Amino acid sequence: MFDRIARRYDLLNRVISFRLDARWRRQAIRTLLTEANPLILDIGTGTGDLAFDALRQAEGRARVVGLDFSLQMLNLARTKQGKAPHGPRITFVMGSAMIAPFKDAVFDGAMTAFVLRNVSDLSQLFSEAFRVLKPGARLVSLDMFPPSVSWFSKLYAIYFYHLMPWIGGLLSSDRDAYRYLSDSVRHFHPPENVAKLMERAGFAHVAIHKFLSGAVCMHVAKKTQIPVQ
Repeated sequence: MFDRIARRYDLLNRVISFRLDARWRRQAIRTLLTEANPLILDIGTGTGDLAFDALRQAEGRARVVGLDFSLQMLNLARTKQGKAPHGPRITFVMGSAMIAPFKDAVFDGAMTAFVLRNVSDLSQLFSEAFRVLKPGARLVSLDMFPPSVSWFSKLYAIYFYHLMPWIGGLLSSDRDAYRYLSDSVRHFHPPENVAKLMERAGFAHVAIHKFLSGAVCMHVAKKTQIPVQ
């Protein structure tokens, strides 16, 4: 599915989120960039937007490894790389975050944007992220959730569960993919449950930052020395 929608993926992210996704990504990166010259893992890098944004915000004083299992997404990321500032400081790797192809404790930080809903086993993903991070490193995640019940949640339901799949299908010629996006949000864990899964993987000081009444949440967690059993 991600291979099918790869060429329209960036455009649809901007259209569907009214370009707010770029603001959320910048905030996630600011939260992660706490050290000089870090090596950062971008989990589910897709077409590389988050990775390129991280290098821009770090002004080249970072290195990023983008991991994804979609060949078409990675091909587009590599096409962008030749034109991007500091592009040589990014390495794109095809592989699964469920069995990350990296040694233990090598990254100074990890980030992921709009990936968690597409993972078959969140506990495994968080365990792998914990494994490859250095002690004291942060994991920062952005994702979509059903918003808190309010007047906004009613408008959101009309837009995201009914209009958005139609818009996505029109622009991508793949309505099933954007119906999947809608359903994946509707049936996803509450953000508090995601925080608990991070803690069980060993992360500490897990904080949840909510945007748009919780329709988008940023989780920030820190690696401790010993994972919780």
